[in-house]
Amino acid sequence: MAAATAAAVPAATAAEEEARLLRLEEQAEHGGGGAWEYLCLARRLRARRPAHVLRVGLALLNDASARSRLGSEQWTLYEQVAVAAMDCQRLDVAKDCIGVLSKQFPGSTRVARLEALLFEAKGEWAEAERAYALILENNPFDQIVHKRKIAIAKAQGDMSLAVDYLNKYLELFMADHDAWRELAETYVSLQMYKQAAFCYEELILAHPTIPLYHIAYAEVLYTMGGLENLQTAKKYYASTIQLTGGKNTRALFGVCLCTSAINQLTKGRNKEEEGSELQSLAAKALLKNYKEKAPSKVPLISSMLKNMKLS
Repeated sequence: MAAATAAAVPAATAAEEEARLLRLEEQAEHGGGGAWEYLCLARRLRARRPAHVLRVGLALLNDASARSRLGSEQWTLYEQVAVAAMDCQRLDVAKDCIGVLSKQFPGSTRVARLEALLFEAKGEWAEAERAYALILENNPFDQIVHKRKIAIAKAQGDMSLAVDYLNKYLELFMADHDAWRELAETYVSLQMYKQAAFCYEELILAHPTIPLYHIAYAEVLYTMGGLENLQTAKKYYASTIQLTGGKNTRALFGVCLCTSAINQLTKGRNKEEEGSELQSLAAKALLKNYKEKAPSKVPLISSMLKNMKLS
C-alpha cells in the first residue's frame, strides 16, 4: 500500500505540472504575462510544444526591455527559440538566433551543435555530419553528438549505418539502456533476430524487473522459432505474466502460442509440456480477461484456444 501511494505521488505531481504548463501557455499567448515562467517550465518538463514556445519566445526576444531584464538568461532564450524554430521549419528565425549566439560565444561547442542541427533541419546531411565530426575531434565523448549521428542515419533511411553508429555509441556508453533498446528494435526491423536477442539479454541483465524487456525478448525468440527458442520464449512470457501480476494479455497469448508450437514440433512427445499447468492457467486467464473487457470476442478466443487444444 505504501509503495503504491509513493508511486502515485510523482504521477500526480507530473499531472499538476502539465496542467500548470497549459495554464501558463494560454496566459502568455493572450498577453497575460508569465511568458518567461512558461518557457522555464517547458524546458524543465522537456515539453515538446515548439509552436507555442516559438510564439511566446519570439515575443520576448522582440521586446528589448523584457529581454534586457533577463540578463544572462536571454542566451538560454535564444537557444530555446532556435530549437523551436527548427522544429517548426522557421529556419530563418533559427539562423538569426544561432547567429546571435555565435557572436556572443565564439568557438562554443553548444553553439556548434545548434549549427549542425540547422544543417539537419535543412536536410543538408553531409554538412551536418562534417559539423558533428569536428565537434567529436575535440571531444570524442560528446554523447549528444553521437546520438545526432544515429538520428541522421535513421532520417536518411540507412538502418545499417544506424546500427554501426549505435554499436560505436554503446562501446562508449554501455550503460545507456535506451540505446540498447533502440539497437534491438533496429535489428528487429532488419530481421537480424539473433543480434536483437543479444541486446534484450543485456537489458534483462541490467534491469531484470522491467516486463517490457522480458516480453520483447520472448517475442524475438518466438519469431526465430526452433524448439529451444520456443521453450525459452515461453519462460520469458511466463516471467512477464509474473512481473505484471497476470495482467499482460500479450504474454498470456504468448504462453498459449508457444505451447501450441512446441506441441506441433514434438508431436506430443514432450510430456513435461503436456503435464504443465501454465498453459491451462494462461488460457483461463485469457478467457477471463476477454469476458470482463471484450465479451463479444469470447467466442473467437474460445475457438482459438480449442484449436490449440488448450481448452
